[in-house]
Amino acid sequence: MDWWRPLAALSVALLAFLALGGLAGLVGAVLGNLAALAVVALVLAAVLAWSKWGSGPNRWLSNPYWE
Repeated sequence: MDWWRPLAALSVALLAFLALGGLAGLVGAVLGNLAALAVVALVLAAVLAWSKWGSGPNRWLSNPYWE
C-alpha cells in the first residue's frame, strides 16, 4: 500500500473543508452588506462580459486567404 495516498486524500479533504467554510463565511458577510453585494454583482457582470467578449472570433486575425 502506498503510504502517501491516505495522506493526500486527507489533505484534499481538509483543503476542501477549509475552502467551503471560507466561502460560506464570505457569502454570509456579503449578504449582510449592501455595498459588498453591489461589488460582487459588478465583478460578476465584468467577468461575464469579458468571457463573452473573449469567446467570439478574432476579427483582427481573420484573413480570407487563410481559410
